[in-house]
Amino acid sequence: MSLMQRMSTIFKSKVNSALDQIEDPRETLDYSYQKQLDLLQKVKRSLADVVTARKQVEMQKAQIQADQARYTDDAKRALEAGREDLARQVLEQKATLEANLGDLDRQIGELKGQEEKMEASTRSLEAKISAFRTQKEVIKAQYSSAEAHVKLGEAASGIGEEMADVGMAIDRARDKTDRMKARAQALDDLQSSGALPDAFSTEDPTETELRKLETASKVDDELAALKKEVGK
Repeated sequence: MSLMQRMSTIFKSKVNSALDQIEDPRETLDYSYQKQLDLLQKVKRSLADVVTARKQVEMQKAQIQADQARYTDDAKRALEAGREDLARQVLEQKATLEANLGDLDRQIGELKGQEEKMEASTRSLEAKISAFRTQKEVIKAQYSSAEAHVKLGEAASGIGEEMADVGMAIDRARDKTDRMKARAQALDDLQSSGALPDAFSTEDPTETELRKLETASKVDDELAALKKEVGK
């Protein structure tokens, strides 16, 4: 296999995998069903056109037959009037209509045959669409049930994508909480040791240190005095 063929195979595999992830078979089934309904409507419109054409030809045939009867009456009246030449002329016109009538009968026969075939095809297509609709709804129900089952199992086991997101959110919350607790403890330690300056204090740091020394000296003096008193 050449490099281009391998790349083409890999590309098709990636595309199929991506399509499989985003494709919802229920939507695909509904789309296919709608396309079949559209096709059925086109077939019915074509059938209606054939029926309309047949009826138009039949109306032409009926008109010719009416004209033939009229020509026959006209020929009789011409003979009664002693006009055999006129009667012959009228009958020639009638004969011409007879040839047209045969052509119309042929057209009507062809249209009826086409109409019968289309009606049979329409019935067959309707039956197939009805069966597909039933099968479609069954598959959709099965898929929905399986999908719900999978989500329930993933939620229970914690391996689903949504549950994984929840787990990651919990881990981030714990890390942030631990960092905040550590910071709070560090601030407490600094404040207890006096290393953290008081932002609200206006006293000079040097004076603060001197005051601490004075306090320590007083404590030492008082402690020495107590020792002497205890010794006596």
